[in-house]
Amino acid sequence: MTRDGEPGAGFAHRADNRRVAYEVTGAPDGFPVFLMHGTPGSRRGPKPRSIVLYRMGVRLIAYDRPGYGDSERREGRDVADAARDVEAIADQLDLARFAIAGRSGGGPHALACAADGALRDRVARVAVLVSFAPADAARLDWFAGMNGDNVRGFGGRDDHDTATMIAQIRRRAARVVEDPRFLLEELMVQMSAADRRAVNDAALRRLIADTYEEALRAGPYGWIDDVLALRRSWKFDLAAIDTARTPVRLWHGAEDTFAPVGHARWLAGQIPGAEIEVQPGAAHFDAVEELPRVLGWLTEADQAAGRDLLIGTRPAQ
Repeated sequence: MTRDGEPGAGFAHRADNRRVAYEVTGAPDGFPVFLMHGTPGSRRGPKPRSIVLYRMGVRLIAYDRPGYGDSERREGRDVADAARDVEAIADQLDLARFAIAGRSGGGPHALACAADGALRDRVARVAVLVSFAPADAARLDWFAGMNGDNVRGFGGRDDHDTATMIAQIRRRAARVVEDPRFLLEELMVQMSAADRRAVNDAALRRLIADTYEEALRAGPYGWIDDVLALRRSWKFDLAAIDTARTPVRLWHGAEDTFAPVGHARWLAGQIPGAEIEVQPGAAHFDAVEELPRVLGWLTEADQAAGRDLLIGTRPAQ
């Protein structure tokens, strides 16, 4: 089910018949890895070039979470609901086994797949980069170390300021439609020196701007729903992740002011057996440069079985 003019892209339909848009790049017979984009974001977010993925033996699958890009909105969705998106796409692509990487706001959604019972025998490994922790995390000051723009973007410390938060997202999304560079330029004012170094590349800045433009082309709804989902209960138990079956690795930049490093440390303490790497001098957008190394870890254990990953060997449903 490929869209005209966009080879390697298509739509999957969930059990509720909502449409989810995805894009596949890299090696056609490579090990499948889902990439969960940030908040806001889209399937066109920063990723290694196809030739790099091909050489690595990676078949990368990125998709728009509901409400972003070409994916239909699911108002009121929870973080745990991402497992149903991944399941629908994996079924359509005939994937028996795959890995998952989540970046920033995509990190919690990747962890949701690791904890999901229906995907238990299909998710090989999960990596999360610069991820948020749950807003209700015990003994974590969620906003500590977070820059002022992100504090306001998540509704501030007052949990009842939802209306102001939604109004702000609407205004910012409208500005992105007018000028795709607006959001990145606004974020750069809040960036640490480490993050400004990371986005110093003009090509990366163009790619990020294009990602935001695609994400918000149909409106602010994906962004609004992401923030609401991240701020309330994620609807799954981090302690239920079986890292003996599905290894989990966390990566975070020590200088991150968008998702402070305390979030990753808290997550590592809640997921028995999870590995964590905190990189000194790195920040939020350094996750883009880190992704190829993470993809290598995600695929190293299962690449030898790559040609056995068709639906014919998928566990019975």
